[in-house]
Amino acid sequence: MNNNNTINTLKQDPNEIDAIKKMLASQQECWNNGDIDGFMLGYWNSEKLIFTSLNHKPAFGWENTLKRYKNSYPTKSSMGELRFEILDLKLISKTTATLKGKWELIREKDHPNGLFWLDIGKFDKNWLITKDSTISFEINIPF
Repeated sequence: MNNNNTINTLKQDPNEIDAIKKMLASQQECWNNGDIDGFMLGYWNSEKLIFTSLNHKPAFGWENTLKRYKNSYPTKSSMGELRFEILDLKLISKTTATLKGKWELIREKDHPNGLFWLDIGKFDKNWLITKDSTISFEINIPF
């Protein structure tokens, strides 16, 4: 089994992977209920939180990220229904992980969609997003 990799591959603990997926599922449920405050519980409540997207300057800190979401999505109908798919999820250490996924909002008049990359950290027993880089496609690009 060991092919003498110089990189020490961390065991991908299914319990930790599952805990990360549960945090994301909880975020999705909050979003789809129009609850941005609940959605934000998946983010690290720190000034060191970073949120980047193509359309905006980076937001630094939890409060700024919350404000950005509330300004961008002022109503439940503007939030739409969030669907996402995890493309890649890896534990980097016992307390850090990276994730790549696709997202889509199902709204009455449009379906914005794109990709996201997350850095996730474990704080006590909770996995929280420490960096979120999201891009949206103005046009639908097939995968």
